Amino acid sequence: MLIRLKDIFKSYSLGKTVVRALNGISLEISRGEYVALMGPSGSGKSTLMHILGCLDTPDAGSYFFDGTDTARFNDRELARLRNRAFGFVFQSFNLLPRLSALANVELPMLYAGVGRRARINRATELLELVGLGDRLRHKPNELSGGEMQRVAIARALANEPEVILADEPTGNLDSRTGAEIMRLFDRLAEEGKTVVIVTHDPGIAEHCRRIVRLRDGEIVADESRRSG
Repeated sequence: MLIRLKDIFKSYSLGKTVVRALNGISLEISRGEYVALMGPSGSGKSTLMHILGCLDTPDAGSYFFDGTDTARFNDRELARLRNRAFGFVFQSFNLLPRLSALANVELPMLYAGVGRRARINRATELLELVGLGDRLRHKPNELSGGEMQRVAIARALANEPEVILADEPTGNLDSRTGAEIMRLFDRLAEEGKTVVIVTHDPGIAEHCRRIVRLRDGEIVADESRRSG
């Protein structure tokens, strides 16, 4: 089992109000699964994604990644796991505006200590993979929304992560461009990547082979599908 969560709780303070974002979540995800975390705004799905990707830690409960309890890791070890094991794709792209597409894709490899020539070769290969071989030197403001999301996907793949985590990856895109981006995720899943997509959109969730539905910080349904 690649991912195992047991009785995960997470709360946030908003002024004097305590908001319980996750209320005893238990979830297992096998290597190679294509999963949608689905639910309305405030259901806890983005908080769950942040915990899955070690961007946040639970208040209580256990998170085992590839058999290892992540609670044993210090901040540096968590950062190393995050950079090695996870690739992130966000609704707002999160590209650095002053860097070219190529340099944005290089960044995770830079943090991982990969040499310059290897970084450039890998980033070029990934941008060609997502159909942007002719946009290597373009900066984000010179790219369309769909192109920026393709750069973000290439960046997510830079360190050959075991898991791709995507939070509303088509939320800022028109429907046609969103469909093109989902075809990229479909292809990654077909190639054996573990892909987890956070969405409120049933049309996006239908691409996945498993749909986990959240409401009020709890899993209310977990449905496997024959095909994505």
